[in-house]
Amino acid sequence: MKTNIGLNDQTRKSVVDILNAINADAHVLYVKTRNYHWNVTGPEFHSLHLLLEQQYEAMAVSIDEIAERARSLHGHATGTMGEFLKLARLHEEKPDTYPPATQMVTNLLADHEAVIRQLREDIDRTGEECHDMGTSDFLTALMEAHEKMAWMLRSFVEGEPVQSGK
Repeated sequence: MKTNIGLNDQTRKSVVDILNAINADAHVLYVKTRNYHWNVTGPEFHSLHLLLEQQYEAMAVSIDEIAERARSLHGHATGTMGEFLKLARLHEEKPDTYPPATQMVTNLLADHEAVIRQLREDIDRTGEECHDMGTSDFLTALMEAHEKMAWMLRSFVEGEPVQSGK
């Protein structure tokens, strides 16, 4: 049956390709976050362990939503580690590497910020070039979620400025 949602086949394929690249990055970041959650040590272990768990759980939900968005456009959602690593713009942690807690947070923050920058480009592409405002809207919400996770990580590393109450 032909899909008739106001986007031609090539446009839908372009959007699905964007979504699959985003999903690949999401998987790399998810695995890195989970790895750090398991292997974090130090005086902030408990709070950081919980923060990372909250973040990878949120990412698990968004990963499913990204794949379902690709499927709703009558595309296929990539689903193997080989595909994810081929498509991802982010890099895995090197095997047998367990940085100190602060470096873990710094690494995750850099990855979230890279995802945010890429999502800004993808929002423009899906909206302006592909005229797929549904996906553009979806990616905007995804970007906002990454901005919040980045803020939490940044706050852990830098600390929040003290407000004067005035």
